[in-house]
Amino acid sequence: MDAPAALDYEIVDVFAPHAFAGNSLAVVFDADGLTTGQCQRLANEFNLSETSFLSAPREGGDYRLRIFTPNVELPFAGHPSVGAAHTLVRTGRLAAGTLHQECGAGVLDVVVDGAGARLSGGTPTLAEGPDPADLAEALGLSRADLVGHPADVAGCGLAFTYLHVHPDAVDRALPDPAALDAIGGHGVSVFSWDHATATARARVFADGLGWGEDPATGSAALGTGVWLAAAGLLAGEGTSDYVVRQGEWMGRPSVLTCTVTTTAGAALAATVAGPVVPVASGRIRVPS
Repeated sequence: MDAPAALDYEIVDVFAPHAFAGNSLAVVFDADGLTTGQCQRLANEFNLSETSFLSAPREGGDYRLRIFTPNVELPFAGHPSVGAAHTLVRTGRLAAGTLHQECGAGVLDVVVDGAGARLSGGTPTLAEGPDPADLAEALGLSRADLVGHPADVAGCGLAFTYLHVHPDAVDRALPDPAALDAIGGHGVSVFSWDHATATARARVFADGLGWGEDPATGSAALGTGVWLAAAGLLAGEGTSDYVVRQGEWMGRPSVLTCTVTTTAGAALAATVAGPVVPVASGRIRVPS
């Protein structure tokens, strides 16, 4: 299928308590005819943390989603999934309820209502990560900033490394890209944890953004639940609610409402939800 000369798109703010907060997302409709190279060039043109490209399903889902940063394609990410699903419903392309999204992590459920959407992550994973002191140093922090948990790698479709620090250290994190490249991984979430309110205050630095900061990262919020369960900071049996607050340091406050379901201290499933606010729409020329 040949791509048309121009495609409709929308810009939405995801996990946003109001417009011009949360994480901005470009949603491009009817992208069936685009090549990978064309998608990448368009994502670079939008120059947002991610761009969602929507097309017809191939594996029995309701739609197919491809996700690109300005530099690379991702198999899965949270805010592009939540934002794309809600936009499909709000614009009348699909009905509200449970949608089945095809992406690089498989076919995932996204439940859409009037204000936002809830995404079910892929299969939880947990692996040993780098030495916490080495990771802290790569983030401009010291051993004294660490709470004492391992810097494990966790995820539900896209894995992140988690560094648990004291509350005052979160704002002081300053990534050293070369040092983080040497450690490796998709990204790092440096966060503090308030047990009384079950709230993580996080900053996420992603390799797909050149180790730049992301204002709201649904995939990292999903992995946070996997990490918290393994660390014994959430119940080892049943379903626990938790909240991730992100983006304040960037002036784009974000609230990600999450659950994790566990047995014997191991995560079985996780979800992330939040509001989606439309802010712009238009048409964009398709590169040759």
